[in-house]
Amino acid sequence: MNLICKTCNIKSVIKYISYSFCSLLLVTNITKAVAQQYPFQNKSLPTESRIKDLISRLTLDEKVHEMLYNAPAIDRLGIPEYNWWNEALHGVGRSGRATVFPQAIGLAATFNDELAQQEANAVSDEARAMFNVAVKKNYRMQYGGLTFWTPNINIFRDPRWGRGQETYGEDPILTSKMGVAFVKGLQGNDPTYLKVAACAKHFAVHSGPEKLRHQFNAQVSMKDLWETYLPAFKALVDNHVEAVMCAYNRTNDEVCCGNSYLLQDVLRKQWQFKGHVVSDCWAVSDFYQGHKVVSNPVEASALALRRGVNLECGNSFPSLVEAVKQGLATEKEIDSSLSILLRTKFKLGLFDPAGSTAYDQLSEEVINSKEHRALARKVAQQSMVLLKNNGALPLKNDLKKYFVTGPNAASIDALMGNYFGVNDHYVTLLEGITAAIKEGSQLQYNVGTPLEAGDKNINSGAAYMANESNATFMVMGINGMLEGEEGDAMLSTTGGDRLNYNIPENQIDYLRKLKQGNNKPVIAIITGGSPMNLAAVHEIADAVLLVWYPGEEGGNAVADVLFGKVAPSGRLPITFPKSLDQLPAFENYAMKGRTYRFMDAEPMYPFGFGLSYTSFKYSALKLSQTLIRKNESIDAELIVTNTGKVPADEVVELYISHPHAGNDAPIYALKNFKRIALAAGESKRLNFKITPEMLTLINDAGEAVFVNGDVNIYIGGSLPSERSKTLGAADCVSKNILCK
Repeated sequence: MNLICKTCNIKSVIKYISYSFCSLLLVTNITKAVAQQYPFQNKSLPTESRIKDLISRLTLDEKVHEMLYNAPAIDRLGIPEYNWWNEALHGVGRSGRATVFPQAIGLAATFNDELAQQEANAVSDEARAMFNVAVKKNYRMQYGGLTFWTPNINIFRDPRWGRGQETYGEDPILTSKMGVAFVKGLQGNDPTYLKVAACAKHFAVHSGPEKLRHQFNAQVSMKDLWETYLPAFKALVDNHVEAVMCAYNRTNDEVCCGNSYLLQDVLRKQWQFKGHVVSDCWAVSDFYQGHKVVSNPVEASALALRRGVNLECGNSFPSLVEAVKQGLATEKEIDSSLSILLRTKFKLGLFDPAGSTAYDQLSEEVINSKEHRALARKVAQQSMVLLKNNGALPLKNDLKKYFVTGPNAASIDALMGNYFGVNDHYVTLLEGITAAIKEGSQLQYNVGTPLEAGDKNINSGAAYMANESNATFMVMGINGMLEGEEGDAMLSTTGGDRLNYNIPENQIDYLRKLKQGNNKPVIAIITGGSPMNLAAVHEIADAVLLVWYPGEEGGNAVADVLFGKVAPSGRLPITFPKSLDQLPAFENYAMKGRTYRFMDAEPMYPFGFGLSYTSFKYSALKLSQTLIRKNESIDAELIVTNTGKVPADEVVELYISHPHAGNDAPIYALKNFKRIALAAGESKRLNFKITPEMLTLINDAGEAVFVNGDVNIYIGGSLPSERSKTLGAADCVSKNILCK
């Protein structure tokens, strides 16, 4: 090859040759390092031996940098860079084309933990496939690894929290069951390797306010801590979740990422957690910048290390080198912490040759596959909650004329929620409804009013179109512009939280105009990830369908429900109060007055509520015994019948109450649930086991105690409250037992 061109001089040629020679030497040295068989690269050795060997070869500086989320490459040992920060809340997030499932709160509304595991399995298949393709190209970017900071199992204790959409709602049992299922689907069932590593976050007692989270001190009683805030974390640890993320805030005066009680006494000692602890992003910096419990990064890093943080999302941990020099930390402590962290990488096969795990064979064909799109549609179908229906739904899909309107009808943002992936084929609600109607019928669309604006921003001509149509669909509510994480909700003036509980007034005014003088059905379709004030919507509209953030197949799934292809079967995983006046202050973390378990006020819509296109009858409840002693279990058996004319799913909910246990006991407490499919007229016999654990109460010391006295058992299609009955919820059956 002639290296000299007409525009080159001899100096540039010499420079080129020297650069090429140096590059060749560098590549050769790296290749030798990779090819050399260090003991830590020998997968036939015990994992602990491999970890010990690897740590012995690292310098102190290399060790602390391996404990950063953006761990750099160590070329001399053939270790590539690795970024620990990845998201998979409802599909692989922020990492290119992926299946976008309904937001987590929508998944919770399915009350279907088996479906949750199926979704997570699809998500982890896509995650491995993306990783396999990227590594072949030597792409090792953030959001491209195998360690996913999912699921969010914080309790959605207050509807104002903008990140509540990421959770599985307000109930510890529902959150536990959905969270465990999701972790199992993500991590897989291989006895040797993890498919991906899941993470339970944010530990613990964390649910807003967003603007205060870097300095906020959540004060909580031991009763509330162990009755409400910790059960889901314990359930995931018991089911071998690989990681736990500590929260930004303080809990009972100690920063969560330096909390001796939470991280040491509870997580490591009581629960025997064996995985790694990761800080929320820049939470260690909050030690000195927000909470001011220490003075600088050196002290903050030493405190986090000493209390059990193995991986920092942030940039303080390089200060551990200085902490060792100052005697605030020891290299032995760093070795011990790093060994826990490295165990995760070994379990993922990141130090083994390609092809070592069955997951290495997953290819890009699984990404957004036909099967995964169908699953996304199924999850969306089961998530939708019918809140009102005066007979308007289901509609025929061959009426003369339809009108679709509202700020979220053609919105992709209304499909996604936060921590979302991207897709090349979103089906908006407008598109889904349009595709579902028969040829010959007419459909028109006009946005009608923006998401949030003054009263004058209403298209009066669009309102006229409703009177000319056989049915009108008003797609309204909120989206990620109004609720979400600090900094993401661009139209929020309160850090993503929703201190204004109402739907924007212009949307309510527009809905009134659509219905004014119109005797044909006006269907309100509500998007959003948290409770909203729907009192006016309920009064005006003929039917109200809550669809959450329904994912890439949301439009098709909504149409399936509207036109009766499937019956609605979602249930509310969180209480919808009538107003914020019914709730304690947002900053108050005491559970008194919160959620269906402790709220005396009548809500707008109760937890567990949702209507169907059919009716169900509960009958023949039998208990194996009505007197139960400590450490005994009993069996409950009943019959559920679809008494209507259409096939449908029913969510069967089991609640327990202790009517004489005092004011501190939950009014009701969900203990189990089952989703069943019933053909028209079909009956099924169900069995529930009621264990001693279900019958215990948490005392002021945070201890589970077996309380003597009456216990009421309720099994039905909703919370056994008067409000559920007035809204038309399915009936329930109940029995009384005596604990002795």
